[in-house]
This record gives sequence, structure tokens and C-alpha cells, in this order.
Amino acid sequence: METLGGARAAMAAWSVLTAKALTAFLMLVLPRVSQALTFSLPFQQPETCSHNQYFDISALSCVSCGANQKQDARGTSCVCLPGFQMISNNGGPAIICKKCPENMNGVTEDGWNCISCPSGLTAEGKCHCPAGHILVERDVNGSLLSQATCELCDGNENSFTTASALGNTCVRCEPTFINASRSCECSEPNILTGGLCFSSSGSFPPRVISAARQGEPGMSFISEWFAKYLQSAAAACWVYANLTSCQALGNMCVMNMNSYDSALDACRLFQFIFENTAGLSTVHSISFWRQNLPWLFYGDQSGLAPQILNSRPLPTNFSFKRQSQNTELKFVAASYDIRGNFLKWQTLEGGVLQLCPDTEARLNAAYSFGTTYQQNCEISLSKILTDFPTPIFYDIYLEYIDENQQQNIWAVPVLNLNLQHYKMFVNQDSSSGKWLLTRRIFLVDAVSGQENDLGNQPRVIRIATQISLSIHLVPDTKNGNIYPPLITIAYSDIDVKDPYRQSVKISFSVKYEMDQREAFVQTDIALGVLGGLAVLSSLLKTAGWKRRIGSPMIDLQTVMKFFVYYAGDLANVFFVVTVGTGLYWLIFFKAQKSVSVLLPLAAQEERFVTYVGCAFALKALQFLHKLISQITIDIFFIDWERPKGKVLKAVEGEGGVRTATVPVSIWRTYFVANEWNEIQTVRKINPLFQVLTILFFLEIVGFKNLALMDSSSSLSRSPSSYIPPYSRILRYAVSTALWLVIGVTQMVFFVGFYERFVEDKIRQFVDLCSVSNISVFLLSYKCFGYYIHGRSIHGHADTNMEEMNINLKREAENLCSQRGLVPNTDGQTFQIAVSSQMRQHYDRIHETLTRKNGPARLLSSSASTFEQSIKAYHAMNKFLGSFIDHVHKEMDYIIKDKLLLERILGMEFMEPVEKSIFYNDASYSFSSVLYYGSEATLLIFELLFFCVVDLACQNFIVAAFLTYLQQEIFRFIRNTVGQKNLASKTLVDQRFLI
Repeated sequence: METLGGARAAMAAWSVLTAKALTAFLMLVLPRVSQALTFSLPFQQPETCSHNQYFDISALSCVSCGANQKQDARGTSCVCLPGFQMISNNGGPAIICKKCPENMNGVTEDGWNCISCPSGLTAEGKCHCPAGHILVERDVNGSLLSQATCELCDGNENSFTTASALGNTCVRCEPTFINASRSCECSEPNILTGGLCFSSSGSFPPRVISAARQGEPGMSFISEWFAKYLQSAAAACWVYANLTSCQALGNMCVMNMNSYDSALDACRLFQFIFENTAGLSTVHSISFWRQNLPWLFYGDQSGLAPQILNSRPLPTNFSFKRQSQNTELKFVAASYDIRGNFLKWQTLEGGVLQLCPDTEARLNAAYSFGTTYQQNCEISLSKILTDFPTPIFYDIYLEYIDENQQQNIWAVPVLNLNLQHYKMFVNQDSSSGKWLLTRRIFLVDAVSGQENDLGNQPRVIRIATQISLSIHLVPDTKNGNIYPPLITIAYSDIDVKDPYRQSVKISFSVKYEMDQREAFVQTDIALGVLGGLAVLSSLLKTAGWKRRIGSPMIDLQTVMKFFVYYAGDLANVFFVVTVGTGLYWLIFFKAQKSVSVLLPLAAQEERFVTYVGCAFALKALQFLHKLISQITIDIFFIDWERPKGKVLKAVEGEGGVRTATVPVSIWRTYFVANEWNEIQTVRKINPLFQVLTILFFLEIVGFKNLALMDSSSSLSRSPSSYIPPYSRILRYAVSTALWLVIGVTQMVFFVGFYERFVEDKIRQFVDLCSVSNISVFLLSYKCFGYYIHGRSIHGHADTNMEEMNINLKREAENLCSQRGLVPNTDGQTFQIAVSSQMRQHYDRIHETLTRKNGPARLLSSSASTFEQSIKAYHAMNKFLGSFIDHVHKEMDYIIKDKLLLERILGMEFMEPVEKSIFYNDASYSFSSVLYYGSEATLLIFELLFFCVVDLACQNFIVAAFLTYLQQEIFRFIRNTVGQKNLASKTLVDQRFLI
């Protein structure tokens, strides 16, 4: 036991020691782990390091230099202080410096040796030599001299040498110095400018040259580049015809937006030289291109721009799909640097003019003929300053193969929207006759915006924020002939404050256009002709409506009715014209090979969009009118059932019984009313299927790609390829075509198959009326309506199942008479035109039937409201039954067929003056008061609703959702209001209408 107890005590002590050790270990390790997981470090930049520190590019922080050292010019390493020579240098702090002896207080140019300097020292502690002298530190074999010497370069006529810019060798003087002074010095009265020397006796313009940089208001100032090089470039170009100087002068004019006024600025100097070298020959017989000078302007004559742009087509053809013709726009550019040096010929592919970054395939899609191109982005100003330290200038040409298979180029004119002609922005005028076309462009200018020092950050940077390439098709061409392309460019001056936080929006576009005036005229003609026919149609409808309401007077109501009918007909006119126009552009643009048709531009589509909006607004008015007409009809269910004998009935309050007729069941009337309520919104198409199918074809199958503004007819696009913008006309054309095809297909299927082999609810309703012994008397107008004859040929319908089956069997075997109103006929549906006398009698009973909603003082004091309505119901049932049975000779009717012209025009030629007229109606036209008979109006209204939403938001999914939502809203309104109207007109309790 003692041994066991000792073991337990030892184990307990071991556990305590282990726990303490583990705790100590965790306390030691956890802070280190926590510290190791901290990835934060101070943010330092090279500019924040002090003069005795350098920026460690590995640790990304400032580190102190060694003894006798300071930061170098770049700030990423150290150098020795003046008076110290380097002993060792491995970069960074690994530099060892040693002080030079007193008799050798200077340091050689490379910093590795000490040397005596007889002419003094520079601020860096190196030997200094006077102007015109070169520093010599070593002999010809490289041996270091004990004392540096300053050798004077020979500027005499035999040598004409002077010290180089580095001061370490003698070079020949600038030729202009020699020409002006026969020496290497430019002494007065000669003029020294831009490192060149000019004689004061030359014919250079005597006025003061302006170095002002033209720009936006508040952005004009003296440019250091212009102040330093403008005069010298102009003088060298004018005096010596120096090609590079002439190009540099032209570049400065372009940097100044090709603008000139009364001041002698870059463009005025260029124009002066151009005008005073008229004796020189032109280049390639182009009068605007003078020998030795760049081609900057097309001239300033009024009306010149339209001649250049639209007078002569390019001598080549373009195509969409034919390989033998051009399908690409092959632009090439002659590029120059800011000093006027020619760089190279280069194609514009690869995004030469596109500042927005993208894949090469998407960038090159801009030059695929027929593809409308749009590229937008926002770029950091710091990136632009890094990528474009100096501007590159481009003269752009279109390369083509002529009819002789020779390779040629055509100069592409430029419309610079920033050009000022005597302080006026003439290129922003809407009239092309006032435009001044130019040739040379650049993308970014960060040089002319520098003040005082060319090494400083520019005060203002000028960027080409909008570049648009316009291709104009020759009218009536069948082979894809085009006029010369036009580059429209707009520059923006950006005030540089914080480049890392500033950004600029850039856009690049290519658009194709053709003269649309003929298309507009044809559209207007179609609208005029069809609009005139719409007036005639509306007049006929109004005349028919006047007959059906029994009113010969033309009053305000008649005028309003005419405008409502005209709105519906005019909506159909706009719809037909817009659909035809859209399909024309879709078919002829996408299917053409040799180009003869181009899509309208966005601005030219506005008229088309307006027509679509008018069609929708007018169709909405027609739809609402039809909806209100349908929910305000007069309808009554005639019950032909008669009581079967008598029964004993207790008399309340008298304690006795008496005989009474067996009451007729109201359930048949309720059942027929409920079925009528159900078929009110029955349609020949399924709205949900319509919406889902249109989305399937547009979004999944890819029919929406047919609406893209390019020549491709493919339904699928690669994600890596460029996706052009959508044409609103093509979106409308594709949407309407698919919607109509799907809708018509549904209607054909519904009428041709579903109703024939599955279910026909309209005809089933007529059969139900016959089985229920219920007729439907319906007035959609005051004196016109419909009648469904449902009187049972068996005499009664309140019977048991066995008798019902026997009756139906006899009917199927033709053992009884037919169901028609006229004996031995099947005609059960009629259009009816009732006389005014009959309508007046109907209104008197109907007023009593609906008086329950009137003031209480008008109700009978001896009977309740309900009892009053019951009496009116039975009176109406009796009256209409007797009317159908020809009981009232003064309100009799005749039955006849409608004439063919009456059916075509939708009106009746005979007026029911003395007798009402029942027209045989085998087409069940009573469905016109239901959704079923208004399918065309509903289909077009929903189609226009879908298209208007899509044109507004450019999203088929949103348009489909909102279209289905409005379908359900109007269906709910139609059912709800229709139920209330049905209940009020027939005395059917609304609770039984499902």
C-alpha cells in the first residue's frame, strides 16, 4: 500500500510539472506565432528617405548609408561624399569610401580615383573646366594623370570644334553656328535659339513669337517646350528647309490643336512658311502638301470639307462575307516622335489608337468592315504618364488594292473638335461646310503642358478622350463603295494634381452610316397611305357603332368614339410599318454579301423608336377601351325550366298549409354563370409559355445575337471575341418576329388541334347552356348584342341521372328535334340587333333589377330590396323568354343571314326599326366580349409592351418578367371587375363565382 501511495504521489507531481512546463512553453511560443502571422509593415516611398538614406528595393524601406556616403540620384543606393573616393562598391550599403589627400582634393569622373584639379571643383567634388574646354584625366593609353588638364577645343575655320555635352571630347560645331558666324559661337547680332544659331539678316518674320499653349479656358499658359524649341524649329524649317525641323514645327502646331489666330504661334508660323514656299513643288500632286513640310491642313475655304468627304468614293469595294473583296479596313500610319524624327510605318491593329487595354482580337475587331465598335474605359492618370512620357504623332492612311491590283494608300481626314479658328470652335458646328479638316493626330501630350522646366511633372496633360472613326456608304451602291473615312477626335486637358488618384474616361468607336433620307421618305409615305386607310376604317367602325347604339346624332360622344377607334387602327399602322422596317434592316443587312445597306445610327433610330412608342401608346388605349367595354356589358341568363307540379307548403304565421308550385332550382343558373366567368379570360395562347419560349430563343438559343451591329448571322459568340453594341431596330425586329411566330403557332395549334381533339371551352359552354336549359342574352351595345339559345329540346333539365342519360342518348341518335332556335336547325348562336322599343322595355325591368344599389327612398316600402330584385329577376326572365317565343308582336324579331359585305365590314346595313333582327352566327362571335375574341389585340399589345420595356432597359429578361406581370395584373382586373358586373346584372351571388 505504501508503494502504491508513493507511486500515485509521484505521478501527481509529474503531472503538475508537465502542466507548468506546457504552460511556460505556450506562453513563450504563442507570442512568436502571433507575431509571425502579422503581415503588416510600414509603407515607405523612395521620396521619403533622407539625404543620408537609400531605398532598399528588397525590404521596401529606407536604410541608412555608410560612413562618408549620401543617397545617389536615383535614391536606391549610396555614393561617396565629395572629396572621398570609392574603394569598394557592391551596391546598397556595401560601399567603402576613403578621403582623398590634401594635394589631390578632386575625384575622377568615375569616382574611383583622386586627382588634382587646377581649375576648381564642381559641387560633386569633381574637376571643373571653362566653357569650350574638355576635361582630360587620363592619357591615351588610359593611365591616370596626377593632375587633370582642361584642353581648349579648336574653333578655328580648319576645325570648327567645341566641347561635347558631356565635356569629355571635342566635336564639330552645329552647322548653323558655322553658317551664321563662321565659328562655334553665336554672338550678336545673330540669334541663338533652341541650340541653333541664325543670322539676324534673314527674312524671318520680325514679330514676337508666341509660346502660349492653346487650351480650354484657364488652361492656356507659356509652354516650356514651345519657348525652347518653337523659334528654332520654325527658323530651321524656313531658312534651311530642314525636314526634321519642319516635322517638329508641324508637331507643335498639332499639339496646339491646329489652332491659330492673330498671334504668331506654331500654326501661324507653319502657315507663314507654307504660304511663302508656294514656288516649291507639291507632294504627290496634292495642293495641301508642300515639299519639305508635313501635310497638316486641307485648307480653310468654306464648303471644302463636304467636297473632301463626299465627292469622290474610294476606288475599291468592301464586302461582309465574300473573300475576293475587302472585309477588313486596313489602316496604316506614318509615325513621328516629338522632335520630328520619322519612326516607322505601322498598322493600327493591336490598339495603336485605342488607349483602353483589351485582348488583341477584341482590339482588332474595330477594323472588321461593318462592325460597329464601341470601347469605353477609365484609366489612371499615373498610368498614362508612365506609358506616354512623350507624344507620338500619326498621319493615318487607308491601304487598299485598286482595280489594277496595285497597292495604294488614301489619306484619312481628321475632324479635331478642339480646333479654334480665330477663337471659334468651327469643327463643333452642325454644318459640315464650316469644318476645317486636318491630318495629324496624337493620343497623349505630357510635354507641352510643362512650365519652366522640362524635367518637372506637367501642369496639364492633354489626352484624346474621344476618338470616332466614321465610314460613310456611297448612296445607291451595290458593291460596297465607301467615301473616305473620317476620324473625329476630341481632346481633354487634365489639370495634374495627384496622378495616382486622378483618372480619365476614354472612348473609341467605329460607326458606319449611310444616307437614310430615302428610307425616311418611304416610311412617311407608308404611314401616310396606311394612316388614310385607318381613317376610313375608323369611320366605318364609328358608323357601325352608331347603328348599334341606335343613335343617328353626331355628338361629342361620337367624336370621342371615332378617336378611340382611330387610335386602335393607327396603332396597327405604326405596328405594321415598324415591323416591316425592322425586318427589312434585319434581313437585308445580315444577309447581304456585297454591301448596299448599313444600319441606322443611334441618333437615326430615334424616329423609329418614336414610332414604336406611338404604336404602344395607341394600342394601350385600344386595349383599355376594349377591356372596359367587356366588363360593362349587359348579360342575363334566361331559365327555361318550368315547375313540375305542386307541393304542400306551410304558411308562416297562420299555422296551416297550402299548395304551391315546385320551385325551380337556381343551381343551373349559378353553374352556367360560373362557367361564363371562367371563360372570360380564356385565350388561344398560353401567356406564360409565350414569355418563357421567347426568352428561351433569345437568351439560350442565341437569337439576340442577330441584333448585334455587325455582319455576322451566327447565333453564338465566343466569350473571347468582341461583342458589338445592340441595334435597337434589330432588337425590335428579332423580338417581334419571334413573338409573332410563337404566338401564331400557339393559336394554330390551339384552334387546329387542341380545340378539335382536347377541349373547346367556347363550344362546350354552348352545349352546357343546352344541357342546363339556360339561354344567354347579352348586349354589348345599347341595341346590339348576342344570343345563345340554350333551351332544352327535352323540355326540362332538372332531372335525375338516368333520365339525363336517356335524353342525351336520344339526342345522339337523332330521335328528337335539333337544338336550334329555328326548328330543324342547329343554329344556337346569333348576333342580335334589337329595336329601340324592345330596349326600352328591357331597361325598365333592368332598372328595377339593379335598384338595390340606389337610394333607399326609391325602394318599395312594402318589400325588401332583395324581394324587389327577385321580382325584377322573374319579370326579366319572363319577358325575355316571351320575347324569344314571339309573344310580343309589337317587339317581334326576324332571323336572317348576314351579307358577306356586312361580315367583312363588321356592321349591319338594316336598322331594327319595327322588328329586331337575329343574325345567324356560326362563328360564335359572342367571344368578342371575351379575351378569346380579342387575341389579336392582346397579342400585339403584349408584344409592344415587351419591346418598349426592352428598348428602354436593353434587357430581354426584365422585359419578359414585366410583360408577364402586367398580363397577370390585367387578367386579375378583368376577372374581378367582370365578376362584379356579372353578379350585378344577373342577380347571381358573387360568392358562387369562382
